[in-house]
Amino acid sequence: MAKQIIQTELAPQAIGTYSQAVKVGNTVYLSGQIPLDPATMTLVEGGMDAQIRRVFDNLKAVAEAAGGSLQDVVKLNIFLTDLGHFALVNEIMAGYFVQPYPARAALGVAALPRGAGVEMDGVMVLDQ
Repeated sequence: MAKQIIQTELAPQAIGTYSQAVKVGNTVYLSGQIPLDPATMTLVEGGMDAQIRRVFDNLKAVAEAAGGSLQDVVKLNIFLTDLGHFALVNEIMAGYFVQPYPARAALGVAALPRGAGVEMDGVMVLDQ
């Protein structure tokens, strides 16, 4: 099965040896997104609320570039440098997703690229 590389300028460009997403069949593997502004490639300002929203916006842009939406996400992984922000993630996530929600994991990590407080990646399955 052929793979298709997904790329959009509406999300940050890859800052390493990876693609924004890879589509294989009707499955799309979304690379981790940190709260970089795609226009400036710098971390957004405004605290954790702004960081979480930027990550969801970045994931949304890549999902749409792949021909889907956040509603097609079946698995979401959330990495936080402070698990004290878990409730804030839930609150903001409710504005981006509707039921049925994707399967999800939330992990506390020591550090993330560029000093980000949050990173998310996921898997989408598109309707055939």
